[in-house]
Amino acid sequence: MATLFDLSVPGRRAGAQLPPAAPPPDDLPGELLRRDPPALPEVSELEVVRHYTRLSQRNHGVDTGFYPLGSCTMKYNPRGANALAMLPEFLERHPLAPEGHGQGLLACLHDLQEILAAVTGMAAVSLTPAAGAQGEFAGVRMIRAYHEARGDHQRDEMLIPDSAHGTNPASAVMGGCRAREIPTGPDGDLDLEALDAALGPRTAGIMLTNPSTLGLFERNIQAIARRVHAAGGLLYYDGANLNAILGRVRPGDMGFDVVHLNLHKTFATPHGGGGPGAGPVGVSARLEPFLPIPRVGHDGHDYHWIESADRPQSIGRLSAFAGNLGVALRAYVYARMLGDPGLARVSGHAVLNAAYLMQRLRALGYEAAYPDRRPGHEFIITLKREAHAWGVRALDVAKRLLDFGIHAPTTYFPLQVPECLLIEPTETESKAELDRFVEAMARIREEAEHDPERLRGAPWTTPLRRLDDVRAAREPDLAWRPE
Repeated sequence: MATLFDLSVPGRRAGAQLPPAAPPPDDLPGELLRRDPPALPEVSELEVVRHYTRLSQRNHGVDTGFYPLGSCTMKYNPRGANALAMLPEFLERHPLAPEGHGQGLLACLHDLQEILAAVTGMAAVSLTPAAGAQGEFAGVRMIRAYHEARGDHQRDEMLIPDSAHGTNPASAVMGGCRAREIPTGPDGDLDLEALDAALGPRTAGIMLTNPSTLGLFERNIQAIARRVHAAGGLLYYDGANLNAILGRVRPGDMGFDVVHLNLHKTFATPHGGGGPGAGPVGVSARLEPFLPIPRVGHDGHDYHWIESADRPQSIGRLSAFAGNLGVALRAYVYARMLGDPGLARVSGHAVLNAAYLMQRLRALGYEAAYPDRRPGHEFIITLKREAHAWGVRALDVAKRLLDFGIHAPTTYFPLQVPECLLIEPTETESKAELDRFVEAMARIREEAEHDPERLRGAPWTTPLRRLDDVRAAREPDLAWRPE
């Protein structure tokens, strides 16, 4: 596809709506003034519009097709939540306006704090973390602050299963802890003997995703909680997979002390494209003093911000003002639209879709990584047999799916499963769409056996063919230069 520079014609302009160019300030040093005009494309406004519209049409997204990216929950989010979050009364309120000028907004945020606390079994919630990873960081920092306040200065180890979400080790280190990996057993559950060996006076806590990134619910979660608490540590819950248990079981009831939630995965806000996100954190009562500020409080009559003067032990601010409030408002509308019965339907459909898809793929001959376990909202198939027999790898299947208008599942993660595809259909896909995916996978399996080169050369129908990913990462060419 042509770049905008390829469409450039000297003298062509698209500046009819631009304000007149102002002369440079008199006090600007001469060596900082540009001597040559910038090398920008010279195109008309219509060409600009058409060029970027064509580019957008070549992107794959939830609005254009099935997107079973495991661990990421790429689902459809209702437009109604977006429309209500963009009401002028929300958009036009200045963040420094007096509390009395935003009681409606504060009421919504306070209600959302209460809703998230209720569905997670936590005592209190802060909405300020601006992303899931920042929510993880906040959780680790609160655990550290709790131990420090008790004089347990030696507790600097965070235990992390090898099936944990990918950002957990980084968040632990950034939060001031040393990450220590705990293996999972062949059945997908945490190795309790390895956990016992790792627990000790340096244990700050353990970070768990449940269901895990293996798509499996940790059956020993209560035993894990008892062991970690007995050793003086705390439990942190990564809420990336909350849509698998929403409205059915609460992390607080499992024994967790800290929870972060990905509103952009579970509660109807856009996911992908780098943001904006939101990663609220919830805590049990003993960690409430350490929650990041500001939070919204209610004195029975008015809503107000809870600031550092009210919570001197708080880990402080994590984002400008009160975080990404537009994202939080979308989540609030979504939760109110569904209510308690609707939130339970979310998890029911998410798990049902995953179970249905796994059984259909197994019937085609694909191998489930954990065939004796019931999947949560996602599951793993391994292509190690296909790789050995036909030389077809998980990457080849992923690339071939693009020719069917389907985004690839997550490939090669989690790392302990060879040639894996991590598949999450989400709760918003219909049975008809799942069946279309099964038909594509049936065709791909037939090609793998009888025409493997078809897969190894895929994709065939996309604007760009298969790229050299390793070279792109090691030798990136990020700047356009004229011929």
